[in-house]
Amino acid sequence: MKPLIIGIAGGTGSGKSTVARKVAEALPGASVAFLEMDAYYRDYRHLTLEQLHQVNWDHPDAFDVELMSAHIATLARGEAVEMPLYEFATHSRSEQTRRIEPADVVVIDGILLLVDANIRGQCEVKVFVDADPDIRLIRRIRRDTAVRGRSLESVLDQYLTTVQPMHLQFVEPSKRYADVIVPRGGSNTVAVEMIVAKIQRRLLQRAAVQESLVASPAVAGLT
Repeated sequence: MKPLIIGIAGGTGSGKSTVARKVAEALPGASVAFLEMDAYYRDYRHLTLEQLHQVNWDHPDAFDVELMSAHIATLARGEAVEMPLYEFATHSRSEQTRRIEPADVVVIDGILLLVDANIRGQCEVKVFVDADPDIRLIRRIRRDTAVRGRSLESVLDQYLTTVQPMHLQFVEPSKRYADVIVPRGGSNTVAVEMIVAKIQRRLLQRAAVQESLVASPAVAGLT
């Protein structure tokens, strides 16, 4: 049976990963695979340090959307993919990859997920996670300083020069493509329950169709 592709978008630090995790936890009877848009940054190892400072990491062009789209299509066919691993400290793609096995549900999260028309079209359920700008900024500071080895000054400089402008230009307008908008991020249990209920209905519908297709040849053989 073809997997159900769920796209979860939203601004930096909005709680996309939390929503994705809670959705997966609420689907114990289904296998769930995760695909992260952050893993598909283009490889910039050939650039000098000065050139790296000029890269707009929050613009759609910074992502290898062609490879990501191809991987989504492969998972949709029920085949495994090798998701890239991105090394943010060196702004380069690792030589290693992470194997993502096919699953009943494929959850994809990314800031610009709903911006690209091709990727957006591959998602059967589109979610936008919303959160106040100050909350998102605090979360980004904590993540980038603790996990990505960034200084507070560099995080704030990037936020003011590219993150906030790109959010207003690309991320926020992409909200109109969402089927479900989740205010207050992962703490909104009611919205998460609505998403899970929608997914469960889709899975039941697909299972019913699959059973009818399997039963049809047998019925035809008896006639």
